[in-house]
Amino acid sequence: MSSSSPAILPISNPQSTVVPAPTSGGSVQSQGPVTTPAFRAFINHLSEYLRHGLSQRRPWAELADRTAFSKPESFSEATLRIRKNYSYFRVNYLAVIALILGFSLVSHPFSLILLAGLLSSWLFLYLFRPSDQPLVLFGRTFKDSETLILLVVLSVFVVFLTSVGSVLVSALMVGVALVCAHGAFRVPEDLFLDEQENVSTGFLSFFSSAASTAAAAAVPVAART
Repeated sequence: MSSSSPAILPISNPQSTVVPAPTSGGSVQSQGPVTTPAFRAFINHLSEYLRHGLSQRRPWAELADRTAFSKPESFSEATLRIRKNYSYFRVNYLAVIALILGFSLVSHPFSLILLAGLLSSWLFLYLFRPSDQPLVLFGRTFKDSETLILLVVLSVFVVFLTSVGSVLVSALMVGVALVCAHGAFRVPEDLFLDEQENVSTGFLSFFSSAASTAAAAAVPVAART
């Protein structure tokens, strides 16, 4: 007596495919400027050099040592003291100026918002905007040269025709005056002369490196013009 076995049906495991969610306009949302490799590289380089520079700061107790202060005998001696103290306390002085700038901007929220908006416009609309995403405003597509002109005009308007310029200049003047006063009245030691060359490649080097990173990231953008 033979019994027929039921037919074996092939079973397949369907692979789930991820379908990108369309945007409200029906098109697939592309990669935003904040996630572009150029922007990530710029942020990584900036944070790396910032940490490296801050690691070379001098002790704040040494900066505020009251026993090391005395009145300079002449203007030339005050100038020499400023040069030597700046070579030694370079990072601390820059941190003080940055704190004064930050406090000045925080105390003027409108200027802070304008400056943040201006910097964001430069970063996301020109420097780190993907090459496959043209700038479209009010239904019009702008070329890269037109975008650059618009950003320059916007920068001139924000800096010179609003309170941003006066706030920045006032804070910088206060910071530089405070640094010069400290450098002129603090008596330098022989240790300054021995170490002033070692700190010359410290904190300020990240400015040039970050600028070069931004320039390298902007090369594809400039090639589109």
